[in-house]
Amino acid sequence: MTSPGYQLNIEVKLRDSGLTLIAGVDEAGRGPCAGPLVIAAIILKDLSAEFLSRVRDSKKLSEKVREELFPILKAEAIAYSIIEIWPEELDELGLHKSNLEGMRRAVSSLSVAPEYVLTDGYAIEGIQAPSLAVWKGDQVALSISAASILAKVHRDRIMVELDQEYPGYGFSSHKGYITAAHTRALEKLGVSAIHRKSFANIAKMSN
Repeated sequence: MTSPGYQLNIEVKLRDSGLTLIAGVDEAGRGPCAGPLVIAAIILKDLSAEFLSRVRDSKKLSEKVREELFPILKAEAIAYSIIEIWPEELDELGLHKSNLEGMRRAVSSLSVAPEYVLTDGYAIEGIQAPSLAVWKGDQVALSISAASILAKVHRDRIMVELDQEYPGYGFSSHKGYITAAHTRALEKLGVSAIHRKSFANIAKMSN
C-alpha cells in the first residue's frame, strides 16, 4: 500500500474517523545561512496511490528521485502550496517565528481548506483546522514527507537560479549551507543581499 516503514497510523486513523482532507506541512532551508526558507503544504488525494511507494523524507532521496516526484505530487494532489520567506523577513522575525509563520501561510494558501493538519515537529497556532505536531513527521507521515519533497525541490531550484545572480558563492552546489567553500567565498566576496544577517557567521562578517 505504501512505502516500507510508513505505517500511516496517524493518517489512517484520521481517515477512518471520516477526515479525508489531511494536509501535511514541512519546510526546507532552516539551516542555511543564505537563501529563503521554503514551506510546503499538500493534501494527498489517495494514500494508496502506487507512486507514493517512492515517497520518503526528502533528505533520504536522491536529487533525481526528488525531481521525478515533484511534478507527480503536484499533479496528483488535491491541493498544494509553496511559500517562500526571504532573508530580510527571516532576519526580522527570527528563524523559528518565520518557520511557524510560513506554515500558517502555506496552510491558508491551499485552494482546498484542510480538515486536519499534520506538521513536522512544530505546532501551528492561528489556523482554523485542528492540527498535530508530529515528532520526526517527515519520516513517519506520508503527507509530511510529500510536503518535504515539494519544499526541498522548490528551494534547490531557487538556489541554482541565485547562483547565476550571485556568481562565485557556489549556491548551486551547497544551497546556502555553511561549508568550507561557502566560507571561503564569503571571505573573498563579502556578504550578499541574500545572506541571513541574523546568523552568527554572517553577523560576524557583517560587522
